[in-house]
Amino acid sequence: MNRKSRNNPTDDIVEAAMVADGEIRINHSVIASIVRYSALSVDGVAQVGGRFIDGIAEIFSKRETDRGVTVKEDEQGRYTIDIRVLLYFGCPLTQVAAQIQQSVAQQIAFMTNKSVAQVNVTIDGIRAREDKPETTLPLSGRE
Repeated sequence: MNRKSRNNPTDDIVEAAMVADGEIRINHSVIASIVRYSALSVDGVAQVGGRFIDGIAEIFSKRETDRGVTVKEDEQGRYTIDIRVLLYFGCPLTQVAAQIQQSVAQQIAFMTNKSVAQVNVTIDGIRAREDKPETTLPLSGRE
């Protein structure tokens, strides 16, 4: 080690970072977190995931799912995202869903430098802005 490195330990760190070679992997739960934050930043989104049935499925499932978000990666490294959301009553549902798709794709590309093949949005219900989470209205009569 040269004298300069001993006097300034960050020189060694910078040099090591410049010559490091290897693979960088991002866990799908990290991608799911980015998806969740991106979706929640869209006006009109009340909640990502959170349905009781989703919680049960997560416990017993071996799928790569994380609280309303499923992440898959193809051979080219592109992500396919499935996201389940609850939206606020009175917002334009399809417009908000399209904004979720755009926000998620942009954030994933920005933060990971990888592309997104698809963002599939499922609207599971609507909620009045002053409602508590227990008073969510499902969009189908199956629940």
